[in-house]
Amino acid sequence: MASGLTRLVIGADPRRTLLRIGVLIVAAWLLITYGILSVRGQGPSMLPTVKDGQLMIVDTVSYRLRRPRRGELAAVRWEDDRAVLIKRILAGPGDTVAMTDGIVVVNDVELAEPYVQHRAPWNMGATTLSPDQFFVVGDNRGMPMELHTFGTVERADLIGPVFWIVGN
Repeated sequence: MASGLTRLVIGADPRRTLLRIGVLIVAAWLLITYGILSVRGQGPSMLPTVKDGQLMIVDTVSYRLRRPRRGELAAVRWEDDRAVLIKRILAGPGDTVAMTDGIVVVNDVELAEPYVQHRAPWNMGATTLSPDQFFVVGDNRGMPMELHTFGTVERADLIGPVFWIVGN
């Protein structure tokens, strides 16, 4: 019985099993160290999508392989790496973005934003983004514009998309 259990756990070739375990440990370490970032939501700027205190897991590899997409939640380096914010990407390189009475217009087309529940009368003149810029803003547009951190960011400041929000 013991040898059957040992063979089931370790396998027919213990050296091969140890090698597999070693490879899995190294792969897990690389993923945790370089592939993901955990960010805790703080403040009301992303309500109702992200609540204060919620944990989010950010994929730090995707934006090295593909262009960030409109509508994605993304982790953004803000103020010279002193802060990481979670914001929604609303416009990308070459787009012209403006806000009128809380409605976001990109390239003269009003954005459908079902995730925004409350809108304050935000107004912002048209801005055309450079080839390396993205426009980001939080989902809670019911708060006054002056209390909200948003605007253009360079692609290098986009860390990656949020792929998992833990909890409710």
